[in-house]
Amino acid sequence: MITTLGPDEIFVFGSNASGAHGGGAARFAADHFGALWGQAEGLQGRSYGIDTMSGLPTIERQVATFLEFAREHPELRFLVTEIGCGIAGYAPDQIAPYFSDATQNVVLPEAFVHVLEAR
Repeated sequence: MITTLGPDEIFVFGSNASGAHGGGAARFAADHFGALWGQAEGLQGRSYGIDTMSGLPTIERQVATFLEFAREHPELRFLVTEIGCGIAGYAPDQIAPYFSDATQNVVLPEAFVHVLEAR
């Protein structure tokens, strides 16, 4: 569980389409890392939101956008939570493959790493 961030670290969390950060990692991002109420996707303070409540095609698209953002910002280190695997109800084997092209500055949760290593 991520509770603190280093100076160049960003907390990556699952959101919903309306950016109502009422529970789980989204609530933690809002309370501690500057996630903005009403903003579902993208950089927000020291956090980055990905809509995980609008279906797998949306997650796949937004993860691709996130990975491009991470490539463009090698000076930052992105700590990814198990997005989509809490309130959204998906399993790591459904979400992890979307991160297969992650760069070294993207730190994946252990469950995602296990899925990707098994492929």
